[in-house]
Amino acid sequence: MSNIKKSMFKLGILLFLSSFIFSGCSAIHSAKLQEQCSSGLAIANAELNKAKVQGFSSTVAWTKAAALLAAATIQQEFNKFPNCINKVARARYHIKRSKRK
Repeated sequence: MSNIKKSMFKLGILLFLSSFIFSGCSAIHSAKLQEQCSSGLAIANAELNKAKVQGFSSTVAWTKAAALLAAATIQQEFNKFPNCINKVARARYHIKRSKRK
């Protein structure tokens, strides 16, 4: 019985240490995604404002971009950084489409 308890104790320690290590890696990855989301939002909002000032040829594309950036901001607030990054990329595509040629 004592051998089983020792094995279970060792397994518990191993699981604890591995989860501790992986959580540290996750925090680093999350910080990079957070930075990418934040910088992407800043750039996209600046591009959207610039497109608004310069005029735009496609109101639909501009509206889609504005809605995507609003949704990306909400995703950022809830720490859903991959979703935020995806929405920012899609918004920047629509901003480029909305600019006058």
